[in-house]
Amino acid sequence: MSLLDSFKDPHLCQAVLERIHAELHGELRFMEVCGTHTVSIFRSGVRSLLPENVVHLSGPGCPVCVTHDSEVALFLELAGKNAIIATFGDLMRVPGPEKRTLKTAQAEGARVRIVYSPFEAIKLAQDNPNDKVVFLGVGFETTAPAIAATLKTAREEGVHNFSVLSFHKLVPPALHALAADPELQVQAFLLPGHVSAIIGVEPYRFLAQQHGIPAVVAGFEPLDILQALHLFVTMRNKGQAEVINAYTRVVADAGNTKAMAMLNEVFMPADALWRGIGLIPGSGLVLRPEYAAHDAMQVFDLTLRDVPQIKGCQCGDVLKGKISPDQCVLFGKACTPAAPVGPCMVSTEGSCAAYFKYRV
Repeated sequence: MSLLDSFKDPHLCQAVLERIHAELHGELRFMEVCGTHTVSIFRSGVRSLLPENVVHLSGPGCPVCVTHDSEVALFLELAGKNAIIATFGDLMRVPGPEKRTLKTAQAEGARVRIVYSPFEAIKLAQDNPNDKVVFLGVGFETTAPAIAATLKTAREEGVHNFSVLSFHKLVPPALHALAADPELQVQAFLLPGHVSAIIGVEPYRFLAQQHGIPAVVAGFEPLDILQALHLFVTMRNKGQAEVINAYTRVVADAGNTKAMAMLNEVFMPADALWRGIGLIPGSGLVLRPEYAAHDAMQVFDLTLRDVPQIKGCQCGDVLKGKISPDQCVLFGKACTPAAPVGPCMVSTEGSCAAYFKYRV
């Protein structure tokens, strides 16, 4: 048995699950804030095995899902300009105003290209020197360093027709907003493994120190998740709140210092809008002034504007853990993966899409 296989071992999983059943007294409300955790919890069957007094809340861990309506509207506005739009494929079907999408814009003649790496967008700019190429930058700390490296390369190589529209989000400020929400009453956070591989553990300490909420950085296999839940139970029984790194095979406590240095060289924090949550101070990333020539907001003189929310869509409440996907009146009826009304049903990491596919 390989090391990774051991984290899927049903006997080990059963043993940890039995300890959770035996040791947990009262209700435990935990939230994961990573789209990969969302899918893993559903796909592995872990959710269906949990005791009834363990309540799983799915938080804002899907980068496409938390992209605000105003930001999606700006993508569509940009697609209507004389530019080539480069984007990851999961943004193509995210509904904007009047349920229009980038796929709709593409069908209407907009030059929208799917890329699998931001460096492909630079190549696109080099191959089309007479056109402006814009990469749509969404995601968390996991993807931001690669976008930063792309921008640095474009600047150093003089690719003047390349720019980025940055709507990257930072996880710790969102966790602070969730922890401070009296309606949510989260009792534990399952922290994102991918993001933590970049930022490390220190940025989460405030959860325990300021809010008294235990948190665990965990991997994505069934045993990873169950071990994290058992750590929550253990801390509760001891009356402790700590931030624990239980994913040491991937995550260093200090994170990836080179990746963070690259991120901080190109980007700086700014206030940002989150779907369902609203404005969170210091939770976004914008380009530093020295990269203004590659900042699509300035290149195209763009401004975020208020747009109406999608009628009937409750993605915001799902992302805040206030309702489960099947409590939305549109779920599985007007809103399905084939015909999504909101982004939580679009992305494979979205809570609604996972819930629909695995049907707990």
